[in-house]
Formats: sequence, C-alpha cells, structure tokens
Amino acid sequence: MFSGIVEALGHVAQLIPEGPGVRLVVEEPLIRSTTNVADSVSVNGCCLTVVEVGHVTMTFQAGPETLTRTNLGKLEEGSPVNLERALTLGDRLGGHFVSGHIDGLAELDDIKDYGDWADYWFKVPQELAAQMASKGSVAVDGVSLTLVNCTKDHFSVALIPYTLRVTTLGIRKKGDFVNIETDILSKYVQRFIESKEWD
Repeated sequence: MFSGIVEALGHVAQLIPEGPGVRLVVEEPLIRSTTNVADSVSVNGCCLTVVEVGHVTMTFQAGPETLTRTNLGKLEEGSPVNLERALTLGDRLGGHFVSGHIDGLAELDDIKDYGDWADYWFKVPQELAAQMASKGSVAVDGVSLTLVNCTKDHFSVALIPYTLRVTTLGIRKKGDFVNIETDILSKYVQRFIESKEWD
C-alpha cells in the first residue's frame, strides 16, 4: 500500500529482455539505500517487487500484462520514473490510500499553463470516469491528486509548481499516456450499486 506521495525521481538505467517480459533496472540512490530484495516499490504508480539491488540501482521484473496495461511498456533507457516505497505502520498518510494496481491509461489531452502552475486535462475511458468525482482522489503515474472537474470521459487536476518540479508530470506533453488508479472507495461504491441489479 502507498500514499501517492512521490519520494524521488529515478531513471531507467537498463531494460533487459527476459522471457515474455523485461528486467527493469532503475537508478536512484536515496530509495535504494533503504530498499531490499522482496520490497515493494511504486514505479510510476505500479507496485513492483525488487528482485535485485546494486550499489545505486534496484531491479524489477515486469511481465507482458504490466507492460501492456501500463505506461511501463513505453519506457526507454534514461526515462524518468516516479518512485515511492511501500507504507509502513505508523507512517503519515499525506495523500490517499493507493494500492499500486493500475486501473488503466489516460491520455493527456490539454494543458492550461499558468507560468509555474498548470491545469492538466486527461481523456479517460468512461468506465474509469464513472469512478471519479470532483474533490475526490486519483493517482496519476503514482502521484496522489485531487480531482477538479470530471466529465463522462475527461478529468482535470490542478498542479502546483512543486509537483511539476519533483515528479514526471512536469515533463508530460499532450498525447502522453499516464497510469491511472482510481480511489479504492469509488470501486466499492460502484460495485455495491451494480450488485443491486443482480438477480
């Protein structure tokens, strides 16, 4: 479980083909210094298991399902990635509960630039839009954000200069795809409503 508060920006040091998937080697000394094999780390919002550690690197294995359904399949050597270690009991929860299980991809459709600030509009499948509400929470590439506007196939978020500076969102361009995880509470509400129609 994560909070959606990005701890550091790492970068992809290597992508090594392995069976139907890849070994993803990420360099980031701060996170690596307190990370061990078998730990869970959020990489662009995807919960991955550390399978090997180096001096300043962590290695993960990503299978075809992960590579197809998330933007990890679009990574290249040198690509920046958002990193967050799993929560421990007693940690402060500055964002919201994030499982690290990606629900789908959204396309950055529009950027309203206000100097160091920005509003981002994302196009999202309607089944995910149904789980979003204004002032609710969403994780975008693992970043916990507050939803501003929500339509049947779009949502917007307001980004402060700090978020744009310390996460991958600051370098995203129109047409880029981001990982989306909707608020876990919205999934249960939707499921409860659907169950009322069961025979």
